[in-house]
Amino acid sequence: MHLKGIYAPIVTPFNADESINYPVLEQLIEYLIANKIAGLVPGGTTGEVYAFTEAERLDIFKFVKEKVNGRVTLIAGTNSGATRDVVRYSQIAEEMGYDALMVAVPPYSRPNQRELLAHYEAVAKAVNIPIVLYNFPWRAGTEVGFDVMDGLTKYDHVIGIKEASSDMSRVYGMLERYGDRYQIICGSDDQALDYFLWGTNAWIGGAASCAPLQHHNVLEAALANDFVSARKHMDKLMPLLRSVESGSYLQKVKIGCELLGIPVGGPRLPLLTLTAEDRAEFEKIFKSI
Repeated sequence: MHLKGIYAPIVTPFNADESINYPVLEQLIEYLIANKIAGLVPGGTTGEVYAFTEAERLDIFKFVKEKVNGRVTLIAGTNSGATRDVVRYSQIAEEMGYDALMVAVPPYSRPNQRELLAHYEAVAKAVNIPIVLYNFPWRAGTEVGFDVMDGLTKYDHVIGIKEASSDMSRVYGMLERYGDRYQIICGSDDQALDYFLWGTNAWIGGAASCAPLQHHNVLEAALANDFVSARKHMDKLMPLLRSVESGSYLQKVKIGCELLGIPVGGPRLPLLTLTAEDRAEFEKIFKSI
């Protein structure tokens, strides 16, 4: 499996009572597919999976799978705090017909590299569909180090890594160490051009739920080796990326969806909606892209 294009870690729309708004979720899915998204990633941090019950998580997987119906690639985010739960969610996603999995470092426990390798091996042995690792040490507290990646090379269906370390020297180190063994997927949004210059073909972008076409335009130009045009598109998109990276990322992506006419609502507690002042500032940025 070769990943190419823009993949949106889709947000979860909520009603005022914090129940999931499935009609609006369908509206968002249709909008993203119509605006050149190559795939969707339900079950990620952007989707607020940490605030889901197990039943909600599995219902989201099922709903997204049914509504997409094979039109774009589906990657299930199956992360959880316990390895046995990640294995179970991964097996369920495979049974549902998902194309691939994205598996991050378990939160809170901060496993060392030996423990993290054992975690990923347990998942790899339990499923047959492709697995994308997710390295986001700022959030997880632990890096997917080269010792872990070395140990996973024997599993052919561990195909790549979403790299969100913001460390381009590490990206270069992976290219030098592994060549084309692992697909490196951009997860550091404000460094996307650097990734594409070094041969990355896919971008799992947090803000792609509210700016899919703008992300697509950057990558499309880069893949055509037209980095002059790619930079022009990135110049236009960068204020949005800088804003969401500066804080309240999820709330801002959801406001972006609302400004598109997709009423996804606010986040679940403990996150709060933006202040009126912060919202006005973000709306100005969003409307400029």
